[in-house]
Amino acid sequence: MASPRPKIVLYNPRGVFFTMPLALVAIGSSIDPRRYDVRVVDGRLERDPAGAVLGEIEDAVCLGVTVLTGAPIADALAVSRAAKAARAHLPVIWGGWHPSLFPEQTLREPAVDAVVIGQGEVTFAEIVERAANRERFDAVGGTAWRSAAGEVVLNPPRPMRDVNDFTSHDYDLIDVDRYFARKRHRQIDYISSQGCRFRCTFCADPHVYKRAWSGLTPDRMGDELARLWTRHRFVDVGFQDETFFTSPPRVVSIAEALLGRGLKFSWTATLRADQGFRLDDRALATCRAAGLRRVIVGVEAGSQRMLEWMKKDITVEQVENAAEKCRRAGIAMLFNFIVGFPDEPPESVGATLGMAKRLCAMSPDFQAAVFYFKPYPGNDMADALLGDGYRFPQTLDEWAAFDYVGSSGPWVRRDTRARVEGFKFYQRVASARSTPVRRPIQAVARWRCRRDFYRFPIEKAMIEWLRPSERLS
Repeated sequence: MASPRPKIVLYNPRGVFFTMPLALVAIGSSIDPRRYDVRVVDGRLERDPAGAVLGEIEDAVCLGVTVLTGAPIADALAVSRAAKAARAHLPVIWGGWHPSLFPEQTLREPAVDAVVIGQGEVTFAEIVERAANRERFDAVGGTAWRSAAGEVVLNPPRPMRDVNDFTSHDYDLIDVDRYFARKRHRQIDYISSQGCRFRCTFCADPHVYKRAWSGLTPDRMGDELARLWTRHRFVDVGFQDETFFTSPPRVVSIAEALLGRGLKFSWTATLRADQGFRLDDRALATCRAAGLRRVIVGVEAGSQRMLEWMKKDITVEQVENAAEKCRRAGIAMLFNFIVGFPDEPPESVGATLGMAKRLCAMSPDFQAAVFYFKPYPGNDMADALLGDGYRFPQTLDEWAAFDYVGSSGPWVRRDTRARVEGFKFYQRVASARSTPVRRPIQAVARWRCRRDFYRFPIEKAMIEWLRPSERLS
């Protein structure tokens, strides 16, 4: 049945994680609900994603798609192409990290008419108005679009806005309980800030947000989370901020806002090592009392030389100090590391794996995740590789096959990869909480990790055969 209001359809491509599609919730909430009917379709929740979208777009003003690099591109392409085949003149708008970094390359795809670059709330709302009036997108800042003549037009960038300028996210746009079911946990996702002030040379964030950052006020967060808890009765919040602890006084005020409203749920957030180093024990205790159960720390490397090379602006001492503070406070930690940089010597890889071992040995609630460096445009490292002849994917179909989580660069030696893969598996087994069933293989795993001996990984082969790992990107 046709909607009495013009319809806006938003699509989230298939992926293996079930984080709520907050980008679509954000832009959907910015559209006047009195004038438009916003429908969110999540490919991860649909048996037939393209069919679900086609069932919504018959009377739609436009189709918006949020796109991350990797496998989600393949699904985004399939749905966008199906939509264009069904309604050739329907404007299809892509936004998110990938089109923000590759607007011109994205618009070589005939099924995409325009892209939103960076912050999308205001930009997409303007696009909706122009699409509804069948006008061109030539005056919409923060947009790239393809003219009727096939020319790609890059409009001037839109300055980043303070997130407090935007309306509260309307979670009624999605079926929250379906995400709880897929996660098998009543965890709601929430984003309290945008951007990042730091300059890490392996990251694309500085290219998109120009090192700007803004965060919601603690009182607003307390009120919003109280309303969401009353409606959805979640038990945990996953703060999806790039750098949640950017302003320590704000974080303490957030914790006090939660305590003051009597909210009883746990939460996780990102923490830089230097932020943890500067955070006093009383502030951390306040966060713990307010429900903080785990922090995610991007350590990246185990040697100070590598940290300085990648302009991480932290020290090994700060990492260890922050870990000790969290251990004393009873807060779990997940440490992320990166190995396999071009020309990285074996001793640097060894230092990184060694730090991961030391940190995980501090507490059974500490875990480490190790990833391979994969160049992503928009930073110094990628620019240097391009100068050396490295070739990035040239089309969206090629980018869809780009695995930025599990694979390594062609410069990583086979023995280095075998060492890292062995460590990743055995350290995960060794650091897990012990149970009678796990104890025998944990004893083997701990022996292997102590000696850095990962040859003949029979146990690894057996477990991965019984329980294959899911592709992450």
